[in-house]
Amino acid sequence: MSVSFFFRLLGRPLPRSSAKDERLPNVQALPILSSDALSSVAYATEAALGILILGGSAALQLSLPITLAIIALIAIVVLSYRQAIAAYPNGGGSYVVARDNLGRNVGLVAAAALLIDYTLTAAVSLMAGTQALSSLDPSLLAHEVPIALVLLVLVGWANLRGVKEAGRVFAVPTYAFVVMIVVLTVAGLKDLTFHHGWTPDAPPLTAALQPIGLFLILRAFSSGCSAMTGIEAIANGVQVFREPAPLNARKTLLVMGVLLSAMFLAVSTMGFMYGVAPNPDITVLAQIGQRVFGNGSVLYWILQISTLLILVLAANTAFSGFPRLAAMLAEDHCLPMQMKLLGDRLVYQNGIGVLVAITALIIVICRGDTTVAVNLYALGVFTAFTLSQLGLVCRWWKRRGDGWRGRMAMNALGSLTTFVVLVVIVVSKFDEGAWTVVIAIPLLVWGLALIRRRYREIFAALALDSERSALKLVPRDPPTGHHAIVWVASVMQPSFEAVRYACSFADSVTAVIVVQKDEDAGQLSQQWDRYAGTDTGALELVLLDSPFSSLIDPFCDFVMEQERRQPERITTVVMPVAIPRDRLDVALLNQRARSLFEALSTDQSRVFSIVRYFVPPRSTNKSGATLSGSME
Repeated sequence: MSVSFFFRLLGRPLPRSSAKDERLPNVQALPILSSDALSSVAYATEAALGILILGGSAALQLSLPITLAIIALIAIVVLSYRQAIAAYPNGGGSYVVARDNLGRNVGLVAAAALLIDYTLTAAVSLMAGTQALSSLDPSLLAHEVPIALVLLVLVGWANLRGVKEAGRVFAVPTYAFVVMIVVLTVAGLKDLTFHHGWTPDAPPLTAALQPIGLFLILRAFSSGCSAMTGIEAIANGVQVFREPAPLNARKTLLVMGVLLSAMFLAVSTMGFMYGVAPNPDITVLAQIGQRVFGNGSVLYWILQISTLLILVLAANTAFSGFPRLAAMLAEDHCLPMQMKLLGDRLVYQNGIGVLVAITALIIVICRGDTTVAVNLYALGVFTAFTLSQLGLVCRWWKRRGDGWRGRMAMNALGSLTTFVVLVVIVVSKFDEGAWTVVIAIPLLVWGLALIRRRYREIFAALALDSERSALKLVPRDPPTGHHAIVWVASVMQPSFEAVRYACSFADSVTAVIVVQKDEDAGQLSQQWDRYAGTDTGALELVLLDSPFSSLIDPFCDFVMEQERRQPERITTVVMPVAIPRDRLDVALLNQRARSLFEALSTDQSRVFSIVRYFVPPRSTNKSGATLSGSME
């Protein structure tokens, strides 16, 4: 019953062979990867105006020059990331670029910045979406937090169903928002030309709280740079596109940059012409919609609903980027290995679950208010921008291929400008909460480096010694009638201890390895022969392929098939279990053997033998193994 429930909720498991079918055409990839960037039009202008108003009504006239400066920066970053896609056609974005060209530790800085950015992106998008909804119905102001949490669960659920499913869900709202901004722009231009005139309205009279100076302008500029969040998502998610993926990704990135710049300019211009000022009860975009369409008109409602939907769905950029980045970090042993495991729907479901939990916590802490969170997440964005482009500068300098000078100049300009913006954000927003990110990034880098170091210690302790690892099963006379099937999670010491134990009591032993998606069966077989030897007697190695993401099901099916073929013999399932000695190891070690035991214990009686292998604590290289008795 529970299985069928999850099938209905998330969809039936997808075979690995359908991974290519899950890739998306440009028209579907655009809303999935660009919804964050495009949705920022709904709050970026408001963020800049919210700072300028501190200088009084007169300061609001600076909104247009600030908008143009941000658009120029968008153009530089978009062109730079197009080069990043060309250099890294398999994707990876800022982390991979920084890691390969600036060193692993610098790469961790970019990764930490992006992880923070993605979580804040999801939180800000959902909270901004609820604010758009409460602008339509003020009675919902008191319920923004629970509404945001419900929307978070819905977005997470859509992503757990798979990339293609998410593309279908998110395409219509994203394009609806783009269309409504176009309609708003055309209607606004018509009104300005034939009715209103091109003389800007004076904004509501507001007394200045701060002098209009360079510092205020820089603060407004840094707040408006929230329009640039999500630009790197396409470079991170190249593998989402259909082949030729790099070319399609570069095209989509360019389209996204043009749309973002045009929409941002249109909203800022209309806000300036209609004298719109920030209002805590209604968004700037909603005020423009009321002036152009009329309060209560159908088009105004459509505008607000489409804004609500794209802001909610903008969180999907984080749900696309965070799990992929976490999987890459897990591949590099900087996060628990569980983060790189694909779920039944060919998505990184563990990464999605972690993102849901962290985002929910941020929404609760911020109480549904985007003010603080917006000030924070631009810092992570520009840290990643700067390191990525600096890494590309180093790459072009080292390789010096055709056209390297032009490429290096473009990335150098991008790196310099984003670094300047980063400094501005740190200085101007430090007292407004940016200090938390300044502290959080080094702490997160330290945590990632700690995990990497611990994995290095564990792998060194569990590594096989070729001189003592050779295995051979000697025939017994008389035969005992025992057959052992050993789960081999990896070609390491715990698995070999389990195989060695099986050879001590069984007439025949089958060591089983389920090949993961990123593993080569030939290399695994060579590894086995190198350590176990080629003269193993009645010990055989079986490599199983998994048509789905699960590594447990193929092993369970193999055990049951062996039992059906020879029901007269006693079959013992032998499983190595790593026993952690350190609290950190509990999260790092993938205890899949426990899941195997549970899966094989549900249908019939079986004999199990658990080989416990004690992982050495930190800063030691000693290891040991103990054997437990069989369990039925």
